[in-house]
Amino acid sequence: MTQLSLDAFLPFRLSVVSNVVSDAIASTYQALFGLRIPEWRLVAVIAESDGLSQQALGARTRMDKVTVSRAAIALAERGLIERRANPADQRSHLLSLTPDGRALYEQVAPKALEMEARIFGGMDAGELARFREVLDRIDAAAGGLEG
Repeated sequence: MTQLSLDAFLPFRLSVVSNVVSDAIASTYQALFGLRIPEWRLVAVIAESDGLSQQALGARTRMDKVTVSRAAIALAERGLIERRANPADQRSHLLSLTPDGRALYEQVAPKALEMEARIFGGMDAGELARFREVLDRIDAAAGGLEG
């Protein structure tokens, strides 16, 4: 029988490294901007594609609808996003950044890029390109396992 060594099991290692990176980023966003990771993800995605439904945000961020809903409520309560009726689907709303939300994004985005540079600064451009390609391949392969 083949034995599983958890420290050598790539899905486990990928999860652990992802958690380490997410925890470091989460503590920074919380301390500097009062944002949890799901809230920051919504702000970032809405900044890229204004006027998205919560369903579209869930698909884009790969977060479940409860997490998206809670993050959207928290952001709306802080006046960072606004909801407007979706003319294509009266059962949903489109979310947009308010001016305060846009201002927050403009503060957080440079910090996010700075953190990315600190994490990946030890890799050259070729390594980063290969790493992105490998991530895309892992994403596609894992996506094929769903359902």
